[in-house]
Amino acid sequence: MIDKLEYFIALARERHFARAAEELGISQPTLSAAIRQLEGQLGVMLVVRGSRFRGLTPEGQRVLEWARRIVGDTRTMREEMRAARTGLSGHIRLAAIPTTLAMVPRLTAPFQEKHPDVTFSITSTTSIRILGLLENLEIDAGLTYLENEPLGRVTSVPLLHEHYCLITARGGPFSDRESVTWQEAGSIRLCLLTADMQNRRIINRHLADAGVSAEPSLESNSMIVLLSHVRTGRWSSIMPRNVAHSFGFHEELSIVSLVEPNPEHTVGLVATHREPFTPLVSALLHEARILAEKGMD
Repeated sequence: MIDKLEYFIALARERHFARAAEELGISQPTLSAAIRQLEGQLGVMLVVRGSRFRGLTPEGQRVLEWARRIVGDTRTMREEMRAARTGLSGHIRLAAIPTTLAMVPRLTAPFQEKHPDVTFSITSTTSIRILGLLENLEIDAGLTYLENEPLGRVTSVPLLHEHYCLITARGGPFSDRESVTWQEAGSIRLCLLTADMQNRRIINRHLADAGVSAEPSLESNSMIVLLSHVRTGRWSSIMPRNVAHSFGFHEELSIVSLVEPNPEHTVGLVATHREPFTPLVSALLHEARILAEKGMD
């Protein structure tokens, strides 16, 4: 039953029998048979059938909620028993928005020093995608914004307050200033994160409040790409103050405080709320709280 529920979750996520089977490492007929067996055991149709996958039935949507809960609890039980036998070990899947990538080692390094048998995989993505990955059990935790947009049912640990600055090359626009208004920043050539990033939506909103629109001449989903272009002197950017320092470019760049307004936005660690947490997630949340107490601003 657990295997069949995992198959069903994969099918709902991929919305395609062949892709789901490939992800699971099984044949498409095996997947189709497992879904039919699950439907037989539950006595309801889960999938709207046709020449291709057409979605889940209302009953299928409800079963998907139960499947995520049951599979999540099963993984928690297995991890807890493994930790009881051998100590904390396993693999943590972490996703982070681009502006938090430089701070990730401050969480993972002390964690792995305490738990050397734990490995990590870290991916960069959007805040919306992080919530979807958590819901589908594809990651264990995420680093994202804790305000501005709904998070759903998660446990969160605030880690950092972002303060926005204009980042420009030495000798570039406003580089000799201590502060610059959002209206002034919107008047120069900018490179910014892509529109699917919450950081970009935040910047768009503050520029709009100042009476200007965000019209960057270059966009990227990588902070390194943006900083590299700022270094050429042809572009400036708007970023959290800590980003330029974290990537080691601050000696070549001018970091000018943005005012009128001077907002701050909180980022932190999020994990799907459940009781109990897996031992790995519980330990990661504990490490995040230690980091929060030390302060990261």
